[in-house]
Amino acid sequence: MTGGGPLRREWMDQEKLVYFKGLLEGMLHGLVVEAGKTCNGMRQDSEGDFPDPTDRASLESDRNFLLRIRDRERKLITKVKEALDRIENGTFGICDSCGRPISEKRLMVRPVTTLCIECKTEGEHREQSERMRGTKSKGSFPH
Repeated sequence: MTGGGPLRREWMDQEKLVYFKGLLEGMLHGLVVEAGKTCNGMRQDSEGDFPDPTDRASLESDRNFLLRIRDRERKLITKVKEALDRIENGTFGICDSCGRPISEKRLMVRPVTTLCIECKTEGEHREQSERMRGTKSKGSFPH
């Protein structure tokens, strides 16, 4: 058991890998199409003349909101590409933290995940504890 090549791929059969690859490629295509629409829409909006400051402010607010959404989508595109790379190198569906298989149910819901539900839950509990400790220390009165 050295490396992580063929043994890492054994838990998921080829048919399921093909399914997840298609699912991820579909996600990637949809995200790229939406990003293109956003760029075209923003170019058209910038050509308009908005003498009313309220209209301009509304447009800017909408644009900022849209850019935040697109930034999240850009990050998701990166995660989708990384998941496709994991399919190619035989590590798709293997938890980065513990090395055990990620359940197919979890992969169906979030195919870009790199953690099994147990490791993800443990990490969230740890983050929550750290936040609570951080909040308490900020809220306490200095002695």
